[in-house]
Amino acid sequence: MVIVVLALLAGVHRYLWRRFVGDTTAEGSAMRRAGTVAAYVLPLLSVGALVSGRAGAPFWLQRVLAWPGYLWLAAVLYLTLALLAGEAVRPVLRRVLARRADRAGQPDDADRASADGALDADKASVDGALDADKASVDGALDADRASADGALDAHPENGAKRTGLSADTSGAVLSAAPATLLADAPAPPRPDAPSRRLFVARAVGGAAAVAGLGTVGHGTYGVLRGPRVKRITVPLAKLPRSAHGFRIAVVSDIHLGPILGRAHTRRIVDTINRTQPDLVAVVGDLVDGTVADLGPAAEPLARLKARHGNFFVTGNHEYYSGAAQWVDQVRELGLHPLENDRVEIAGFDLAGVNDIAGESEGQGPDFARALGDRDRTRAAVLLAHQPVVIHDAVAHGVDLQLSGHTHGGQLWPGNFIADLANPTGAGLDRYGDTQLYVSRGAGAWGPPVRVGAPSDITVVELASRQA
Repeated sequence: MVIVVLALLAGVHRYLWRRFVGDTTAEGSAMRRAGTVAAYVLPLLSVGALVSGRAGAPFWLQRVLAWPGYLWLAAVLYLTLALLAGEAVRPVLRRVLARRADRAGQPDDADRASADGALDADKASVDGALDADKASVDGALDADRASADGALDAHPENGAKRTGLSADTSGAVLSAAPATLLADAPAPPRPDAPSRRLFVARAVGGAAAVAGLGTVGHGTYGVLRGPRVKRITVPLAKLPRSAHGFRIAVVSDIHLGPILGRAHTRRIVDTINRTQPDLVAVVGDLVDGTVADLGPAAEPLARLKARHGNFFVTGNHEYYSGAAQWVDQVRELGLHPLENDRVEIAGFDLAGVNDIAGESEGQGPDFARALGDRDRTRAAVLLAHQPVVIHDAVAHGVDLQLSGHTHGGQLWPGNFIADLANPTGAGLDRYGDTQLYVSRGAGAWGPPVRVGAPSDITVVELASRQA
């Protein structure tokens, strides 16, 4: 699998080099050398960004590699998509330019070849004519000399004058013949502008670069700006009237790491606090790194404010980063970890299960422990990082499951993959008597870029049908 991915990465970079460098720059030029170096260095940075964390590299090195390495991965995606779209435009643009050249009377490559052939033919014709004229002139001169010699024998006194006239006449004839022939030859075509192929390559490559890099830049700004607040209302049949209007601020996939740090956490906390929620639910993938490296980045979570408390469940990335240590850390920051557990809130039960990734450590989801002995006449809200456990939630009578994990695809067209890999890619859906809400998340994994899947913090307002 790794070999297939590396081969695909190499093939894509070869294509990018050809279209952006090989087709648009002169061989041996400084621009071509720079583009070739970038084609080797940038993918190496991307590989370094991907493996440095898992390899235990120093955190400062992870941060150095992360920005260029991850951003280039996003750039590769959108530059490739833009170039593939440009392949359809390329032949159309060539035809348009060819027609314009024909209307303007400008020679194209075929015209130049025809002109070169015509010049060769004219040159051969001129050479042949010159040879014929030279032979004719030589014959005439020989006849003149013979006649002159006969006349000199008869009239020696006129010899000098005759000889002079013959010399002048021969010079005039020899000089006049090539001038006359060259005057009739067509003028060589004027040098053409840079070739049409080069112009088209540069135009399509330039447009693709603007579109691809512009998309990445806009997507990066969306992540660094911070998530926007979404609000939805979810009616629950078992929710008592006293809990009508209860507001849960759902935040998932914050992904603190080498790129998103303390400032990112602070923006999220400030945004949540402005909504004045009754309860905060952090549903996994808080971090991409150890407590030692990212503990300070998570500290602003201690400022979260909610009447009924702040709760946390693990995501798959916690198990890549030391889940037990992070559970202890968030507890110190004032969050209540729900590890296959539940609590009673005014009007409903709030339960939480560990992520599926915890099964490798014997700490996977345990629905029986979290929900098995509860009073099913009460409404139940479940926090579970991955939407794929929805069928277990249905079996245990959960009324509403709150999840993340998918990022909504994060990078278009990744939303199609997210929809295929999960019961619900983003938003609110229903499975039997259980409703599932999937947040797109507040951060980003890998490239700090989102395209077509803006980050969000969702305020879920519970509605009682009895009200």
